[in-house]
Amino acid sequence: MNMDLGEIRNASGERLDHTLHPGSEDCRQVVVIGHGVTGNKDRPLVIALAETLAANGIHALRFSFSGNGNSEGRFVDSCVSKEVEDLGSVLDALEDCDIAYAGHSMGAAVGVLKASKDKRIQKLISLAGMVHTKAFAEREFGEETPDEGLMWEKPECPLSSTYMNGMAAIGSVQNLAASIQVPWLLVHGTEDDVVPLQDSLDIQANQKVELFQIEGADHVFEGNSTQRMAEKVTQWVKG
Repeated sequence: MNMDLGEIRNASGERLDHTLHPGSEDCRQVVVIGHGVTGNKDRPLVIALAETLAANGIHALRFSFSGNGNSEGRFVDSCVSKEVEDLGSVLDALEDCDIAYAGHSMGAAVGVLKASKDKRIQKLISLAGMVHTKAFAEREFGEETPDEGLMWEKPECPLSSTYMNGMAAIGSVQNLAASIQVPWLLVHGTEDDVVPLQDSLDIQANQKVELFQIEGADHVFEGNSTQRMAEKVTQWVKG
C-alpha cells in the first residue's frame, strides 16, 4: 500500500516532524508512536520499537508533537489537549490503514483521550502510561513556578501554566478506561520512578486490557528492557 505521506501539519498549520519505517507492501497495519513530555520521536525506545515493528512487516510512524524535537511550534504551547489534536492530524494522513497507537508516558494519556472518541484507533498501547495527570504534574513540577520555572531543570523545556492547567483539568484518564472498546496493551516497568506502576494497575480493571510488567525496567525501558518492550508490542500487534 502507498505510504507516501508527505508533510503532516496540525490544526495550527505547524509541521509535525515524522519518520516512517515501512513494513511489508501488503500490510495494512501501521503503528503510530507518540513520545512523552520533554521527549521527541528520536528517543531510543521509540526508535527501537519502530525498527522492530518494521522488521516484522508492520509499518511504524514515529512523530514529534508540536513544539518538541524538530516539529514546528513553541514548547510553551505544548499541553495534552494540543497533543490530542496533533495526533488527530497524524491520523488524518493515514487513510485506508488499520491504525494502532503506541504512546509513551504522557503520550499514552494522549492516546487514551483520543481513542475514547476516535474509532480510527483500532488498537491502543500504553508504554509506562501516565494515568493520573494532575498527580504527575504536582509530583514532578509542583515546586516550580509556572511560566518561570523549568521541567527537570532543562532550559529548553520551560514549565508553562498552559501545561499545568491542562494536566489539572484532565485530572486522570482512569475514568475513560471503560470507554476504550478496542484491544489495549499496557507495558510498564516495575522500577519506574517517573510514572509508577500503580498507574497501569489502576487501569487494569478494564476487561479489554492486558498488562505486561517488565521486572526491573525503568521509565524509558533502558538496557535489555528496550527490546523486551519492543518485542512484546510487536507480538501483540501481530496477534
